[in-house]
Amino acid sequence: MKHTLDRLRRPLRDLRISVTDRCNFRCVYCMPKQVFGSDYQFLERSEILQFEEITRLARIFRGLGVEKIRLTGGEPLVRRNVEQLIAQLSAIPGLDLTLTTNGSLLERKAAVLAGAGLKRVTVSLDALEDATFKRMNDVDFPVAKVLAGIDAAAAAGLVPVKVNMVVKRGMNEKDILPMARRFRGTGHILRFIEYMDVGHTNGWRMDDVVTARDIVEAIGREFPLEPADPNYAGEVAQRWRYRDGGGEIGVIASVTQAFCRDCTRIRLSTEGKLYTCLFATAGHDLRAPLRGGADDAALRDTVAGVWTARADRYSEIRSSHTARLEKIEMSYIGG
Repeated sequence: MKHTLDRLRRPLRDLRISVTDRCNFRCVYCMPKQVFGSDYQFLERSEILQFEEITRLARIFRGLGVEKIRLTGGEPLVRRNVEQLIAQLSAIPGLDLTLTTNGSLLERKAAVLAGAGLKRVTVSLDALEDATFKRMNDVDFPVAKVLAGIDAAAAAGLVPVKVNMVVKRGMNEKDILPMARRFRGTGHILRFIEYMDVGHTNGWRMDDVVTARDIVEAIGREFPLEPADPNYAGEVAQRWRYRDGGGEIGVIASVTQAFCRDCTRIRLSTEGKLYTCLFATAGHDLRAPLRGGADDAALRDTVAGVWTARADRYSEIRSSHTARLEKIEMSYIGG
């Protein structure tokens, strides 16, 4: 059966690819230490999609309408020679190629990534003070390393740099204003994300959530804000501009204002499973047909069939029942 973009029930525009089997960074979302302890058995190298396989699938996704590819993890920069994958993907016409990183290796690699064809980076940074940052993410590197990586990315032309701050009540809400002050006027785009449950290790607890509305009001009391139009249909971040021209922030209200109906994202795990939702309970195997001799048309039909049949609305229908469902850890499918 032939599938074209106009036949897909909802546009497919954003592909997120997890490219690493392990990570040197355990964030509250990606790799919680309750699961990924020192004795955790990671994937065998043969189980991971190779760069050529990822690139072949990316071309198929591009043919179905994907306009943006984001490389994620875990931490994508720990994947050996990841710049070679970036070079292959950047040769696909019409793709906006980006990467999300914890920043620990970004200072060293920013120029190489830009030279390979990467367009922009998004950096995770949940606080400016080391103790809070390390408590949020269980890391052994300081905030200064992340800030140096952001500077290096900007110098390499990976702009605008987006800085993602997950806000969790009782952990780092006191850092909202210091983060706004630090990045205001820099040209970087600071984005605040409501804390939510991702994977089966976290519970859906509203008392952990600082709402997008509260975040905007807190910043607006010091730096007046005004709403800005979205950059494109389906953009998950609500944009706000500083009224004095000091730049913009974004807020992602993933809990209080679910955006399932407008979602245009699909996710490919490091071992080749396709997920239509961040809260998916199962994936669709692409590695087996990919390595079993399926041609591009067959793979395209498989992807389009998965996307057309999707009915994911987890964030809209969440309840005590859905919270108990086993979900996939973000380290497998990225953000």
